[in-house]
Amino acid sequence: MRAEDAPLIRLEDYRPSGWLIDTVDLDIVLDPTRTRVRALLQLRPNPAGHAGAPLVLDGDELTPDSILLDEVPLDPSLYSLSPQGLTIQAPPARAFSLRIETTLDPSANTKLMGLYRSSGVYCTQCEADGFRRITYFLDRPDVMSVYTVRLEAEKAQAPVLLSNGNLVAAAELPGGERHFAVWHDPHPKPAYLFALVGGKLDHVRQDYVTADGRKVELAVYVEPGKAGRAGWALDSLVRCMRWDERVFGRNYDLDVFNVVAVSDFNMGAMENKGLNIFNDKYVLADPLTASDGDYASIEAIIAHEYFHNWTGNRITCRDWFQLCLKEGLTVFRDQEFSSDERSRPVKRIADVRTLRSTQFSEDAGPLAHPVRPRAYKEINNFYTPTVYEKGAEVIRMLKVLIGEDAFARGMDLYFERCDGTAATIEEFLDCFVESSSQDLTHFARWYEQAGTPTVVASGKYDAQAKSYTLQLAQSTPATPGQSDKQPVVIPVALGLVGKGGDLPLTSISPALKAGGVVVLDQPSLSLTFTDVQEAPTPSLLRGFSAPVRLELDLGDAELLTLFNADSDSFNRWQALQTVATRTLVRAGKGDMSTLDATASALAKALSGFLAGSALDPAFAAQVLRLPAPADIAREIGIDVDPDVVHGAHRRLSATIGSALAGQLATLRDSLTERGPYSPAAAPAGRRALRNEALGLIALGAPAEGARLALAQFAEADNLTDRLAALAAMTLIPGAEREDLITRFGALYAREPLVLDKWLMAQALIAEDGTLARVKGLMNHSAFSLGNPNRVRGLIGGFAANLTQFNRADGEGYGFIADIVIALDRTNPQVASRLLGSFKSWRMLETGRRAKAEAALRMVGATPNLSRDVADIATRSLA
Repeated sequence: MRAEDAPLIRLEDYRPSGWLIDTVDLDIVLDPTRTRVRALLQLRPNPAGHAGAPLVLDGDELTPDSILLDEVPLDPSLYSLSPQGLTIQAPPARAFSLRIETTLDPSANTKLMGLYRSSGVYCTQCEADGFRRITYFLDRPDVMSVYTVRLEAEKAQAPVLLSNGNLVAAAELPGGERHFAVWHDPHPKPAYLFALVGGKLDHVRQDYVTADGRKVELAVYVEPGKAGRAGWALDSLVRCMRWDERVFGRNYDLDVFNVVAVSDFNMGAMENKGLNIFNDKYVLADPLTASDGDYASIEAIIAHEYFHNWTGNRITCRDWFQLCLKEGLTVFRDQEFSSDERSRPVKRIADVRTLRSTQFSEDAGPLAHPVRPRAYKEINNFYTPTVYEKGAEVIRMLKVLIGEDAFARGMDLYFERCDGTAATIEEFLDCFVESSSQDLTHFARWYEQAGTPTVVASGKYDAQAKSYTLQLAQSTPATPGQSDKQPVVIPVALGLVGKGGDLPLTSISPALKAGGVVVLDQPSLSLTFTDVQEAPTPSLLRGFSAPVRLELDLGDAELLTLFNADSDSFNRWQALQTVATRTLVRAGKGDMSTLDATASALAKALSGFLAGSALDPAFAAQVLRLPAPADIAREIGIDVDPDVVHGAHRRLSATIGSALAGQLATLRDSLTERGPYSPAAAPAGRRALRNEALGLIALGAPAEGARLALAQFAEADNLTDRLAALAAMTLIPGAEREDLITRFGALYAREPLVLDKWLMAQALIAEDGTLARVKGLMNHSAFSLGNPNRVRGLIGGFAANLTQFNRADGEGYGFIADIVIALDRTNPQVASRLLGSFKSWRMLETGRRAKAEAALRMVGATPNLSRDVADIATRSLA
């Protein structure tokens, strides 16, 4: 079957499986090229979906060595094989066993789905449909089974043998060269949560006692010699386990919890029950090889995968259309954990930056889809910012809408009612209907409707009546397959800011709820606040209470008033961002008339802010960072010239940097760390501000910036400061930059994860020679097209380079298209995600748009494309 002929899977076509698999016994003998898998499945008809159904087991690139039904060889005439699996047309209409033996070649599995080898370590990745590459199975999330797994291998080759659940037996085999381990997971789970690991691994471990008294052995496994870099991951695991007990009342439920880091992994990490498998970049950390950002990411992703134990494993999703039920909900939980561990306002700003740069742009392009898609051809292409980040925002809105107490009761009810089941969005929301006594039917549109709503706000103060009337209106643009949009429920957290701070909120409007939240659930809304003693400035969407675009009728002076006086940290930051965005959008369209005046006003506001006595360095670092050029391009939305946008952004940044250079240099000196490196929030915040200041100096006063950057690189005792020095120098062309790039590469020649950052730093240089540089780096000994991290670092970095990917001559598009086609033959998942870099092609000016479309069509016309890449190409061109 050709990729373009793959069936369209629709939510409305869901039917329960005709068969259930109660237990799975796996006997796996590991071998680099001939791994033997013996699977014993205990099946029975599903009363909810049988009706004489044939047994259709999923498979992918499998050939059975033997099939036994109730221990009797199955006559080949009674079953059929296809590329999609194995079908037994007339199985017994009763419980029966099926024993299937297959042989796999883990070393040849470049797709990194199913069972494969990474640097000599056997490991698995089964979400979404990788288990069918191990054995024939009902590979769907609503078929949940109890697994017992026996692993066998040469002891010298794989001294560590791990699987899900608890270890129940382990021993050497006669002769002493081979050994085995038996693992049993008492919790029924779908096949996508199965995992095994076998190989030579070091580890760090710690005992942990849960709130209900269970003793748990925690361990983090890494490649030999790297155990010294696993301590932060283990520490993060302990902290997030304790936090989940305290905040959500969730205790861990097995005797062991293992984390394994591997160097070849398509995703960030995987939450397999009791055996989380991680991309090693989200486990390994020490001051010289991991940045502050890496430490924060490790903390967050360790937490995310652990939190899945309840929101994803104990309660899984009925079908893949409910993916946001586990991913969006768990992102919300890990964001809350990181907010409590670090700075809540800074974390909120960082999350919104990510949302806008990834999900808003997805909503604005041809790949837009609802949080719960209605149809798909390739589910791997729906592990998207919409499902994850927007899915988390929907959960956050629900909490704002019904209140903290009702939200907590609803979560408790969900854990109690749905434990051990494969649930749906409707079952989840029903728990909050019950806990809050609110009708959430209208709110559920957030799951069904694609696109980013726009809220237009305007206000009028009546000095005589001492009243303020606020007008709100919402609309959502058309998206692929959804031309007509209905109003959604938008909780607008607000305040009215006067000269001395927040003013009292008094209104008889039923739209105003407790805590200063206005619920906008119709196309428009007007509400009047009374007893307003002075003309206020409205502070809307406090804490970014809804994932929408906000258009205000406030002038720059009023926004700068909010920046100085608002009690909401997010809106203080947002006010300054809005001032910068407005002038950059105008400049990006060719009108530079306000750029210099705005730069002067921003510099003055920032100067006063930085001189404040209560300066929070982590927050100040966010304030100093202007909206990215890609964000400005998205706001322009049509006929975008990336070179003009980049030039305007560079000019505004340089003008501010020049005006503040002296103050920023003094500030940097005051923030210099005197003691040993610590990844804790406070010192990380000081480094963040220090390095943001360096970047602005590099743009505004290049000679001084180069001097400071080179000195910082030479004196740094941590990767964060070295990377910041390198980033600053990439802004300053010349021999000093090239020399530092060479020195950095030599210093970290044996550190692949650091070299990923080195590759990306070069790929992001906004200069005409970058494409040639990237092509040359593909021949570097550190680069491999077979390693997803290397591809994401170099090729993904170039695809994120606004000006060079979008070169006017189209060469950037052609380069990425060629890489996608080459990668598709070996790793379709990585190839399809790279092709997603074309998601904003329709907003470009006509010349670039035509060249981007031609590159997409070239990819789409390539024979024998994978389903992954064909799906993205087709939807991008639709």
